[in-house]
Amino acid sequence: MYQDLKLEKAMYHISGKSFSEVLENMDPSAQYADTPLAGLDAYERQLKRFDIHISGPHCDRVEKFFSTTESAVLFPEFIRRAVYAGIEGSVLSDIVAVRTYSESSSYMPATFNDTAAYDTKVTQATALPTATFYESSNAVKLNKFGRSIHASYEAVRRQRLDAFARLLRSVGVRLANTILLEATNTLQGEAEGSISMAGDSLTYEDLTKLYGKFGDFSMDTLLASPSTAAKIMAMEQMKEMASTQPNTILLPFGARLLKCPGLNDTTILGIDSRFALEMITASELLLETDKLIDSQLDVITVSIRTAFRTLVTKAAYILDM
Repeated sequence: MYQDLKLEKAMYHISGKSFSEVLENMDPSAQYADTPLAGLDAYERQLKRFDIHISGPHCDRVEKFFSTTESAVLFPEFIRRAVYAGIEGSVLSDIVAVRTYSESSSYMPATFNDTAAYDTKVTQATALPTATFYESSNAVKLNKFGRSIHASYEAVRRQRLDAFARLLRSVGVRLANTILLEATNTLQGEAEGSISMAGDSLTYEDLTKLYGKFGDFSMDTLLASPSTAAKIMAMEQMKEMASTQPNTILLPFGARLLKCPGLNDTTILGIDSRFALEMITASELLLETDKLIDSQLDVITVSIRTAFRTLVTKAAYILDM
């Protein structure tokens, strides 16, 4: 049972598994079905075990994690989850079609070439149109993104965990926006093609022209800088639009409008988010876990290695302004 687990630093250093996965293997959530603990994962059960409240009116302070040597082992995962929540809550999670994990800092993808027409009628003894799927000759290099937070133990330990988690989550949001810029740069460099704005200012007709570039695929997402997104939202055609989903802006033809900090004001990207982008990561968020467990909080570092590539080029087009 969860009360009997022995928590130690080494659980963060098991190859190929995250701390949460190690906990889950030791204390599977399935065994708690139809009990008061159903709905909690293995990490959350450990928080309950040590009576650590990370939110609500009885929220604890950071120092509660360091009440015992075992409860201190839970602190790096608290940081990772807070930062990762910021990343997952960003636009990035809405535009990635596939996530791939690489065991090294470079990734050798396969190249899919499927340009032959699909409307070709094939008669008996005639070869079918072909597509090719071969290993690429060019590796994708993963870049490192991260943040080093300099602090003192005295400043950190007295922070309420909910407030501290929000600050860490804000780091995740801004880190995600930096990674998002890498994603949009990839899409701009590998998109199937581009069109230009018809006049001197952006119009709704320009957006429909971009929508019309998609043949086999559907433009379900429009990516624009904050100022360009504001111009689109101010268009007459947007006045009657409303979404049943909070914080979701839909265009009349059904595509979502997503604001992308860092994207330049002269480019709008249209994508089919089901097929356009692959995200490659070497690992989950990395932290210096041993120092955190030993309450050496003078520096908190978080980092991730990642890269992107366009899976299907015909699932991405550009509108140049």
